[in-house]
Amino acid sequence: MVCNEFENYVCVDGVTDLDLRQTLDCGQSFRWTENADGSFDGIAFAKKVRVKLAGNKLYIENSNKADFENIWKSYFDFDLDYGKIRTEISKIHPVLAEAAQYAPGIRILQQEPYEALCTFIISQNNNIKRIKGIVQRLCECFGEEISEGNFAFPTPQKMANLTADDLAPLRAGFRNRYLIDAAQKVNSGEVDLEKCRTLDYEQARKELMKITGVGVKVADCTLLFGLHRIEAFPVDVWMKRAMAKLFPTMTANDFGEYAGIAQQYIFHYSRMHPELFE
Repeated sequence: MVCNEFENYVCVDGVTDLDLRQTLDCGQSFRWTENADGSFDGIAFAKKVRVKLAGNKLYIENSNKADFENIWKSYFDFDLDYGKIRTEISKIHPVLAEAAQYAPGIRILQQEPYEALCTFIISQNNNIKRIKGIVQRLCECFGEEISEGNFAFPTPQKMANLTADDLAPLRAGFRNRYLIDAAQKVNSGEVDLEKCRTLDYEQARKELMKITGVGVKVADCTLLFGLHRIEAFPVDVWMKRAMAKLFPTMTANDFGEYAGIAQQYIFHYSRMHPELFE
């Protein structure tokens, strides 16, 4: 992969196994918006960029080579060979092989852990459009302005000094007190997000579940999308239906070390084929 730097953008050559819509608009992250030309505007790690894919070239506007090496290379998980992984997991079950082939451009984003934790707390009993609205309001109210009208995700230090009532403008309801508890426990060190990268998986899950309102599903989403624990296999309503219908004799453990990637293929495939559940 060659990274060419131009005046206001970086061109990443040799990109494979990446579909921006499948990856950025599938419920992993909630800060990307698609434009009419197929490009996406988004904010991650306090950087506002526009990304566009043309063949096997990824253009990242408002960026530079240093940011690519330090942020976007890992954010888009370019060090992982998704083609090889699809081949391996396709041996597990023929339906999984079909799901992987259906959306081969899905990648697991490596997001900022605290942001992933908060956004999946917000995601509880919610839809993607409403989640995006709440996240946007959270950033506008309490995040640092990084450019005109664009705001970084607020830090746990900032949010730890707030109350649930302070979050009322977000219209997040019962989730407000969960967000404050998360901020306070992360800020104090009672919950150590970075430690969750290397802890035994069950211990990492328990660490996150110290936070009020964080159950197994939110913990698994945080581990998968915020800490790149690709063995995580989050199960929500869609996945419960998919497992019952398509993999009735299997559990998360049956999907192996790449269970999180398998989960994303299954999740997307199931959402795109509602007729399977009629």
